[in-house]
Amino acid sequence: MLIAFDSTQQALRAEMLLEYAEIDIDICPTPKEITAGCALSIHFPEDALHTVKDVIVSEHVEIRGIFKPLAAAAGYEQVELD
Repeated sequence: MLIAFDSTQQALRAEMLLEYAEIDIDICPTPKEITAGCALSIHFPEDALHTVKDVIVSEHVEIRGIFKPLAAAAGYEQVELD
């Protein structure tokens, strides 16, 4: 799974918050298939999605969206925050 951002500030803030929540994350370049205002994205395991959503919502982190890779490198699908 991947979180894309509109600003580097929000990406770095999310990195700190997710690390504090002990979620295994990796900072990576935003894939070209995802239009975002920031070149940084955060990869995280799918089983951490619920916790990631909780952190994003409770801490008011501004994101472009959470995306799930599609099969066979066919791009990404946006996941709802509900």
